[in-house]
Amino acid sequence: MSAALVQQAGPAGSVVDQLRERIRQLQAAPRRYLAVLRTGMEAVDALLPSGGFPLGQAVELCGEAASGRTSLALSAVAAAHREERLCAWVDGPRELYPPAAAAQGVDLERLLLVRPKAPEQRVWAAVQLARSGAFACVVLDLTRGVGAVGRPPRVGLAETRKLAEAAERGGGLLLLLTSPDAPADGVTRLRTESGDGEGWSVEVVRSRRGGTGARAVVPWSTLYPELGLEGGGRLLDVGPVDADATPDFLKEGAWVARNGLGIQGQRPGRDGAMPSLRAGLSAASAAH
Repeated sequence: MSAALVQQAGPAGSVVDQLRERIRQLQAAPRRYLAVLRTGMEAVDALLPSGGFPLGQAVELCGEAASGRTSLALSAVAAAHREERLCAWVDGPRELYPPAAAAQGVDLERLLLVRPKAPEQRVWAAVQLARSGAFACVVLDLTRGVGAVGRPPRVGLAETRKLAEAAERGGGLLLLLTSPDAPADGVTRLRTESGDGEGWSVEVVRSRRGGTGARAVVPWSTLYPELGLEGGGRLLDVGPVDADATPDFLKEGAWVARNGLGIQGQRPGRDGAMPSLRAGLSAASAAH
């Protein structure tokens, strides 16, 4: 209710009554219940029994660098934003590039980016964000040390229980991005792997709800449609190289050639032989 309407309401009692009526109307209005976050990639969503990332749970995305784990998390965040929900990202390595996230459909106006200074603050921040219930998806990036320095931290069983309980209490999705060198314990784990340029794969490594061992291979064009890789193109394909395609301003001219005496023989060049200093030092020593 706007401030203007409150001012026109008259006595304080009538203002309270209008507020109560407005709250009752909002509570009675139909709402869309959101139980899962679907990434839009059918092969990936079908891996989980709920048909997508389940809300109220913690899920680990484990993989090497450039394996698609971060892009998969961004797809989940973009799915929440399409439902006009808020998300949070605890960026331990401080490597999230907002323009790249926006290119994958992330609404930066609905994303809270948290960059803790101390390692012990990362899990704590994720627990508080997930427990608040204000965010449909909270991402905790533990792939590297704080500021990309040091070994990736390993989340123990006690910490993963705190994260899982916070997700259950808040009702949102908590995604943990981890490295194979330091996986998390006790939560559903999806492993991401990069192919040889054809695409990437997602495999369910651990799940209490079934589906363990299920694997999906997804072409890069599904994750990055803006690259225009339709028709079976490879991510690293390059066109044929023309030997005469070098611009004229990059081609070496005659002035580049050196004769050992410098440019046009006017001063010593770096390719010419340097005079010996031994004779000069010997003469100076003899003079003293």
